[in-house]
Amino acid sequence: MTQAVLSMTGVAKRFTLHHQNGAELPVLDDVDLQARPGECLVLDGPSGMGKSTLLKLVYANYRASAGRIEVHAPGGTALDVTQASARELVQMRRDTVGYVSQFLRVIPRVPAIDVVAEPLVEGRAGDAAAVAQARAEAGRWLQRLCIPERLWQLPPATFSGGEQQRINIARSLIKPRPLLLVDEPTASLDRANTQTVVELIQEAVARGAAVLGIFHDPDVGAQVATRRIDMTRFRRSA
Repeated sequence: MTQAVLSMTGVAKRFTLHHQNGAELPVLDDVDLQARPGECLVLDGPSGMGKSTLLKLVYANYRASAGRIEVHAPGGTALDVTQASARELVQMRRDTVGYVSQFLRVIPRVPAIDVVAEPLVEGRAGDAAAVAQARAEAGRWLQRLCIPERLWQLPPATFSGGEQQRINIARSLIKPRPLLLVDEPTASLDRANTQTVVELIQEAVARGAAVLGIFHDPDVGAQVATRRIDMTRFRRSA
């Protein structure tokens, strides 16, 4: 059997409420799942079941309260995200795990085309040919996601919510990575752009990426899912 890209074993997350005398809020308990190359796991369940929290645990925006979260880079050793150093996490995010969050966070005044191209030029900013190639590829992604060329040199902070989300998607997907986390990627998109995102996710899965996703639109989830995860089984009552 193909080695899992992501393995979660006995993972729990509790938030400490410091403004309530240190009370603990349990969110996830005993999460066990694996994601293999060519799979799209859709996280199902109502709001409050810890779906976004689970993605943030994998990306190490949150630290797990218990358990192991192992990410396997191709040809490399497994990284336990719960114990990883800051340097290891930076490398993981650069090379192994892509994350389409619900919000675009970028440096102000950087043109949209450079925001999208940036993952392709990390560590090669002084290579003019590499930068030109990355910007050309970014332009192709912007075209596919229907961002008018007149906007490419403008900072995304000036864009509409839907345009910002398309920049977010392009930036997160332009560099192929073994594991892709997607959190409501089509929530602010129209039908045409939603279908484009569906196709991009399907293409990522076809080339062997493992995808872990949350989708507000059940039709989108149905189009991309190869397996569904019922999050209610990981929910622990307070």
